[in-house]
Amino acid sequence: MSGRQGGKFLLAVLVLLGGVLLSPAALSSCRLAAQSDSIQASRRRLEEIRAERDRLKLQQQRLQGQVHDVQDELSNLERQRESTHRIVNEIDRQIGGLSSQLDRNTAELILATDNLAERNAVLERRLIDIYKRGQLYVYQVLLTVESFGELVSRYKYLYLTSQQDRQLVGEVEALRNRIAKQRNNVLEVRTQLDRTKEEREAELQRYGTLVDEGAKRMVALKRSAKNTEAQLSTLEKDAARLTSLLATADRRRTDETARAAARGVAPTAGTLTTADLGKLDWPVQGTIVYKFGRDTLASGGVIRWNGIGIGAPAGTPVKAVEGGQVGLVGNVGTYGLTVAVEHGNGYWSLYMQLQSSSVKQGDKVVRGQVVGTVGGANSDYGPHLHFEIRGENQIALDPTAWLRRR
Repeated sequence: MSGRQGGKFLLAVLVLLGGVLLSPAALSSCRLAAQSDSIQASRRRLEEIRAERDRLKLQQQRLQGQVHDVQDELSNLERQRESTHRIVNEIDRQIGGLSSQLDRNTAELILATDNLAERNAVLERRLIDIYKRGQLYVYQVLLTVESFGELVSRYKYLYLTSQQDRQLVGEVEALRNRIAKQRNNVLEVRTQLDRTKEEREAELQRYGTLVDEGAKRMVALKRSAKNTEAQLSTLEKDAARLTSLLATADRRRTDETARAAARGVAPTAGTLTTADLGKLDWPVQGTIVYKFGRDTLASGGVIRWNGIGIGAPAGTPVKAVEGGQVGLVGNVGTYGLTVAVEHGNGYWSLYMQLQSSSVKQGDKVVRGQVVGTVGGANSDYGPHLHFEIRGENQIALDPTAWLRRR
């Protein structure tokens, strides 16, 4: 095979390889379509939850215009808050899906751009070669043959070369169109992501409003249920104190991160994200003695648990559900000895009613590391671990949504 024929053969191989390189894009498009369907399903669920909350809001307005037990209104507000919590979780799932989609679209855009650069380089070399040979090259090749067989071979060679040239030009044009489409896709997904983040912020504000309304109604409930006032007051103060301690630790960590960034140190990635929903190991094995959300105390008072109680023998080792840094170790009133582990991204895991702790503030812990032992033997529920997961702005999240099903 001559050097010129070898060059043509190499060009044909490059064209064939180009076709192979394009096939993953089609596969990626299928994945993106499936992910888009998942996001659409999440949006439908979101609309259903919002419709449910709107019905609760109308019910609340009717209650406010009637003589009623304040407990009914508190129950309504609690259901609204739970609906808002479900909405925030659904939006978090959408943000995760859109972020992944944006990453894939960006990767596709980079791949297509690189492919276009390669094809442009091949096309440029081919055009230079054609220009150097001149317009009479085809006639020279055909007129210098010495036999009919050689004429047929050369004609076939010229025909295949022209076909490859047309294919190369077509690929360049297709890549340009693909890049334009990918850029539009990236822009669209970024717009959706920004809009979804704005929705999340609005829901967080609404959550805060519902918390305030619930606090106001709680005052009325205390006036109508004096026999439980002392207990509810203590629990409320302890919850507020805990929230304040976590907020202080968050600010301290934010300041440390800002100072590190000023020194050029890259921030540490968070160890807990919405991708961990339903995947965390249980901190201790046992039965759930009370669930996340509303509950009625033995004294008749109504309380909202920010976590779950897991019954287990006193002294049972308690393990961290994910790696992080210990941000708090100490006694928090009715919550007892508490260990709080910060995971970044605004997430915390809290281990409470402990008999003892095996870590101190500032320690780094890894997933599965023992942070203390089960206590709570003198509580109304017997020995148990009170376990919580807090998100951004110290919002309490349902731990059972994060722990593995069993």
